[in-house]
Amino acid sequence: MASKSRLPLVLGVTAVGGIGFYLYSAGGDPKLAQKQAEGDAHRFKGRFEDRGQQAVTDAEKLGAQAGAKFDNAVARSQAELQKAQADIEARGKTAKDAALNKINELDKKVEDEASKAKSGISSWFGGGSK
Repeated sequence: MASKSRLPLVLGVTAVGGIGFYLYSAGGDPKLAQKQAEGDAHRFKGRFEDRGQQAVTDAEKLGAQAGAKFDNAVARSQAELQKAQADIEARGKTAKDAALNKINELDKKVEDEASKAKSGISSWFGGGSK
């Protein structure tokens, strides 16, 4: 035998109980019971709307805080990246300058040695001083 859902039965009993409560509290007057039920429903709805609005406001605040933290982290990362890039460029310039100085020293040394060798060879062939 297939089991049936008890949900319709539970909903029906709850509805009858609610109607009975409002009729009893209104002294058996159906119109007064209806007005009391509508008033309770309106207050109930108002409470949830207030809580919902507060939840939205809280979520917006949390979102703004998270966004600010993220923006701050991005800004710090960019600043650190720029600092590292400037440091690398400075080190590269220093290394380039040092290499150029070494090349210039070597070039001067080669020119001096070539000049000595040229004067030595010239002296062999009589091209010395006149």
